[in-house]
Amino acid sequence: MLLGRVATTGGTRWVRRDGDAMIVTADPFSGLAPEDEGAVVAGDLMAPVAPLVVVGIAQNGPEHPSPVQAWLKNPRTVVAGGKPVALRRDAGAAVAEGEICVVIGRATDGLTAAKAHEYVLGITAVNDLSSPERNAHDPRNFESKAGRGYTPLAPWIDTSAGIDDVELEVDVDGRAVSRTSSRELPVSIRECLEYASRWMPLGPGDIVMTGAPYSQAPVHPGQVVTVRVAGTELVTPLL
Repeated sequence: MLLGRVATTGGTRWVRRDGDAMIVTADPFSGLAPEDEGAVVAGDLMAPVAPLVVVGIAQNGPEHPSPVQAWLKNPRTVVAGGKPVALRRDAGAAVAEGEICVVIGRATDGLTAAKAHEYVLGITAVNDLSSPERNAHDPRNFESKAGRGYTPLAPWIDTSAGIDDVELEVDVDGRAVSRTSSRELPVSIRECLEYASRWMPLGPGDIVMTGAPYSQAPVHPGQVVTVRVAGTELVTPLL
């Protein structure tokens, strides 16, 4: 099932995609099997969640000698897919990082790697935009990840994707940059979730960006980045 949120004249509504239609459904965080409310709505797709916590997983890519580490990104950087993002002009070169993004479905008390899927609502695509040249002055990622709109999310959450074998594609201006998957992550999604939740409580709607396995690309204003994860697609025009 593909779940998302729509801004309507009556407020924000949860919807599931049914072909080209959007069917109003109950809040999925009230139970992980939302029921249809029977209405078809039109409106503007929003970011699929408004997380209180955005966790990034560092060093989960090829040839990293160190163990993974979690870091936090400002939830106010989350924007809906399709919205243009202005790259910072004062932070050096910019990089797009296509990543598999896990949407937490319930409080993570008791989460273990073996049971991690029980705490997940679904999977979506994220573009973890970065200004990596700032890391020389700021190894904590505060500056390099802080640009306005630097966490665009695909409009849909794929609740049927699972977390063990997830495909990931990144294109820039229609040119293939990466064709990879969660299998290329040195530390599995399950282990990442166990690690993060061991140190920090997570809850419904929080997101975990699981790392960039061969899925980074330098980007410039005027380009368009497309990230596909499972059944979701994220398009981000850069200004």
